[in-house]
Amino acid sequence: MAINFGTDGWRAVISEEFTFDNVRKVAQAIAEKTLADVSGGNGKPANGAAHRPSLVVGFDTRFLSDRYAMAVAEVLAANGIHVWLAHSDSPTPMTSYAIVDKQADGGVMITASHNPPRYNGIKLKAAFGGPASTADCKEVERRIVAAGDARPQRMEYEAAVAQG
Repeated sequence: MAINFGTDGWRAVISEEFTFDNVRKVAQAIAEKTLADVSGGNGKPANGAAHRPSLVVGFDTRFLSDRYAMAVAEVLAANGIHVWLAHSDSPTPMTSYAIVDKQADGGVMITASHNPPRYNGIKLKAAFGGPASTADCKEVERRIVAAGDARPQRMEYEAAVAQG
């Protein structure tokens, strides 16, 4: 089953394609892309200064969205990314606002937008709070394919919170 991004994200039927395993695969690819972007692709910060990348993670009211958001946060934190995880459900524009307010490197929103209730999804957000570019989404897809069956890095939620 291929994970393909559409309009600034990926949507699928809950418990069919949209599973915790697949959400973690997408989160791992987002983490790798974020780390590469921040380091300028060479493992060092692009601006020469130490910079711990950060991403905002938000979620809506769909079934298990809060738990999927926690799963994303666990993977991002395990990759050394500082995560600003929403404390409660909120609309996508609030996540976009938080990205700009926190000066984060981008964000992830767990939502299927206008799709039927049996769907959920992941929207990738850019540092300006708007949708990630098509090129960025394609890069996440490429990283998912390249990872194959590799298991995403993962940190228990409580440890991730303690890490900050």
